[in-house]
Amino acid sequence: MHGYSDQQLETLGDAILAYSADRLKLDPVPLDGPRTLAELDVSAGRTITPQGIGGLAALKLFEEDLAPACISTDHPRYLSFIPCAPTEAAAMFDLVVGASSIYGGSWLEGAGAVYAENQALRWIADLVGMPPEAGGVFVPGGTIGNLSALVAARHTARMNAAHEGRQGPGGRPWRVAATHGAHSSIQSACDVMDAEMVGVEVDEQGRLTGERLREAILAHGPETFFAVVATSGTTNFGIVDDLASVSQVCREFGIWFHVDGAYGGAGLAAPSVRHLYDGIEHADSFIVDPHKWLFAPFDCCALLYREPALARAAHTQHASYLDVLTAAPDWNPTDYSVGLTRRARGLPFWFSLATHGTDAYTEAVERTLEVTRFAAAEIARRDHLEVVREPDLSVVVFRRLGWSAADYQAWSDRLLAEEFAFVVPTSHEGETLTRFAIVNPRTSEDDIVAILDTMA
Repeated sequence: MHGYSDQQLETLGDAILAYSADRLKLDPVPLDGPRTLAELDVSAGRTITPQGIGGLAALKLFEEDLAPACISTDHPRYLSFIPCAPTEAAAMFDLVVGASSIYGGSWLEGAGAVYAENQALRWIADLVGMPPEAGGVFVPGGTIGNLSALVAARHTARMNAAHEGRQGPGGRPWRVAATHGAHSSIQSACDVMDAEMVGVEVDEQGRLTGERLREAILAHGPETFFAVVATSGTTNFGIVDDLASVSQVCREFGIWFHVDGAYGGAGLAAPSVRHLYDGIEHADSFIVDPHKWLFAPFDCCALLYREPALARAAHTQHASYLDVLTAAPDWNPTDYSVGLTRRARGLPFWFSLATHGTDAYTEAVERTLEVTRFAAAEIARRDHLEVVREPDLSVVVFRRLGWSAADYQAWSDRLLAEEFAFVVPTSHEGETLTRFAIVNPRTSEDDIVAILDTMA
């Protein structure tokens, strides 16, 4: 491919760096919002041409037409789904990762990157309480993280069944136990694996408990299960399951204990809520998405195993051209998840941790919890609003008394159209509600008050 001249490359590089620097300096960033296909056809038009439009023109097109058609997930009033609010250090280092052309799949090719990523993983493993030999890999997101952990769990269960000489239906365990409040990726993983997800009823607090879990396992046969999935911070409500009692049942039956902390696992860094996670130290595998509540850019999920050798046995790909890697004792990240090709996606998170220190992360997570508690109290203070459930972590679900589903949607649409805030409806037990997901330390009490004022 014909490349740019040195002068052209320097000019384009300066322009890209200037755009990135200006974007990082914005405080607050613009919320922006979606545009229709017809609108983009008019404003952007055909962008891919035989001769190319040139880097500067493409950058201008992105800046003026494409970027404004994307909602800024790091806006302090983006409180829908689970936002992403990376530190400036993490966002800037993402440029370095892209420019460095590092393959992060093997120690042979990316030893320095893997070394740094593993230190970031070690910090998380220590928060969980995993042993020194624990380890894992950064994968694109919670869906791949959960799938990879469950693949390792099933492989381990089947190897154990074969070793014990079990025959018949119980010889190849095919069931996973989880609540209906578990993330949708658990059902998706079961579908991909042709496994059956057994839904376990929650207690009055919306949690998976050991008592309910034991009932479900005994009803279907312990030998048919290869994993139990507990959640430390459900997406809709931020509920942390009763991990201590669940882990006890898993140990009782010898079933793999996986904890999905994609959103809520970051709360492990906050002393004020650490007690909610008691029992997580017994997890056989665990995930958390630093791009959610640990201030890393998309896409970054930390996947950890108590015994990494079990995951390596399940995931290592074998081919003649890979023998040089698989025969070595080195730590190859691709041995621990689904997939072979990988970028060193954990490096921006590592760089931010190394830059700011872990105490800053504790302070930032605690700050979001502080704003969440304020939000719950402010909602309770208003006669026309009502908290549905007191928050465990940083998600507040509430209702506007007297509103229909159409009222919630019209309100949400208006806030976004005015580029004031992004808060969408949700539902629970057939009722339309709304929620705040507060993971950005720049979200303030004033932001909460301003949004609630629009519901009067």
